[in-house]
Amino acid sequence: PPGGVRGGPPAMTTRGLKEEHFVQVAEFLHRVVQAALRIQQVSGPKLKDFAEALGSDAEVAGIRQEVKSFAMQFDFPGVADAAALRALCDASAAGNATTAPRPPPARADESDSLTLTRMCMTHTRSAGLTLLLEALQSSVKEIARAVRKAGIADLVGLAGANNASGDDVKKLDVLSNEIMIAELTKSHQTAVIISEEEEEPVIVPQRYSGEFIVATDPLDGSSNVDCNVSTGTIFAIWRRTRPRGTPVHEEEYLQAGDAMVCAGYCMYGSATDLVLCYGHGVHRFTLDPSLGEFIHVNGNLSIPANPKAIYSVNEGNFKTWPEATQRAVNSFKFNKPKPYTARYVGSMVSDVHRTLLYGGIYMYPADKKSGKGKLRILYEAMPMALLVEQAGGIASTGTQRILDLRPAAVHDRCPVVIGCSRDVQRFLSFMQ
Repeated sequence: PPGGVRGGPPAMTTRGLKEEHFVQVAEFLHRVVQAALRIQQVSGPKLKDFAEALGSDAEVAGIRQEVKSFAMQFDFPGVADAAALRALCDASAAGNATTAPRPPPARADESDSLTLTRMCMTHTRSAGLTLLLEALQSSVKEIARAVRKAGIADLVGLAGANNASGDDVKKLDVLSNEIMIAELTKSHQTAVIISEEEEEPVIVPQRYSGEFIVATDPLDGSSNVDCNVSTGTIFAIWRRTRPRGTPVHEEEYLQAGDAMVCAGYCMYGSATDLVLCYGHGVHRFTLDPSLGEFIHVNGNLSIPANPKAIYSVNEGNFKTWPEATQRAVNSFKFNKPKPYTARYVGSMVSDVHRTLLYGGIYMYPADKKSGKGKLRILYEAMPMALLVEQAGGIASTGTQRILDLRPAAVHDRCPVVIGCSRDVQRFLSFMQ
């Protein structure tokens, strides 16, 4: 507020603050909050005991007093004690006396876990993209909660409508779409939102408009929700090609896949995993429910050098495929000396996630019913193609690279063949 916080000094503003400084401040504050949460897990709500146990070291005492004075302005004394925890850990490691019970030694990955927010601030050095990814992770956390409560909150079943792609809409589809649009709009970083559930692009009001374009499938595999099978959220991000604040033109949200600045998906299964690529390889994060944060678990994720022999396709459509596609699939099914293992969930997020971790091939080819394929280019094919390519695989329509495509409409479709180079190249050899 203009008058400051609880009678304290005038509130700081970000006016005139350079972006790199903003990112540094945001990163510091995020780390303080994470420290506070971790200490509270170890010591319980009375963090003051830890602060008092720091000893009489003058420098530590001075830091503690300074932090407490600052925290008092916000009427949140826990921050003061939490901020002192890092000094406490240092003091404990040096053998300083303490009156509080000493917790068991923490593992290295527990004492300084790399969260999604910290990693984005460190690697992207972009306040705008970091804030946008904050909005996206808030969205998927809310959707993950809704998915887990679907049965008891009466969120299963159909909503009684069809989406822009002609699919039956589930109740969770509607809720997930509303969550994504609300979070992305209020982030002040998005200019256009393209959703599977919206017939037309959602143009963000001018007062909230930002520099990014987001395409998303808010709840991929929603037909599996009622039987408790894994689902997910897919998203892709482009930058506007025109200045921020100007009217959005169609060519800005129909860009080629190579122009993406970020892509990823979140899978809601036995754990909530978020897999992300923003120009520094593919990274995997897992949601820690006790912290409410996505923790980095795999860096530079890549398809195994010795991939498993797995093929994933809906063989119920076999008779509707072109002959070349039938022969390609049969080459996996009847491979010698040992046939490939068939695995098909029916949720693209789950099938691609397995392909990234184990290898193999995932296919959704064109057929007589869907001559252009069924999967949408902007919010299904392209983001998954970027992730697979960054992980060392190949992503093709069967005739061309997916990331070279430029869609003609927001819900344009294409065939999808993605996976390890060994198997995709084998599939493509039948298309020649």
